[in-house]
Amino acid sequence: MTTIQKAIELRTGGKPEEAKEVLLGLLVQSPDDPEIHYQLAWVHDLMGLESDAVPYYEKAISSGLKDPERCGALLGLGSTYRTLGMYDKSKGILEQGLQEYPEAREFNVFYAMTLYNVGQYDKAMALLLKEVGETSNDEGINSYQKAITFYSDKLDQIWK
Repeated sequence: MTTIQKAIELRTGGKPEEAKEVLLGLLVQSPDDPEIHYQLAWVHDLMGLESDAVPYYEKAISSGLKDPERCGALLGLGSTYRTLGMYDKSKGILEQGLQEYPEAREFNVFYAMTLYNVGQYDKAMALLLKEVGETSNDEGINSYQKAITFYSDKLDQIWK
């Protein structure tokens, strides 16, 4: 097992502080490794240290982080920007993620949250309703799937 795998196991095992220490040690040895930066961002987010996570996400992405981790880093950075009130940056990163990973539907949900934060409530609701209608396994939701997706972008329309 590599040291980075050990750090991931510590993080997933509920020991983020220990994972952080391992990763910071690795960073000294390999300061430009995008995977180490990504894992450090993840650990900081997990620990509620969102503002500390941002530079690690940014460095991971700018250093050429590869898939599938790149997808997670874009989502993580966009979400973290949002939680810090950096809505324009969040919107930009999540839009980049939507372009690069159109099949990753989780971007739509986080993008909808950011749209809500910037006052684009209609677009936010449309995205969320579409995701609920198209991805739910709930029997009741599925029985109304066509109506939910049809009305998702027509919330202000009055039918006469």
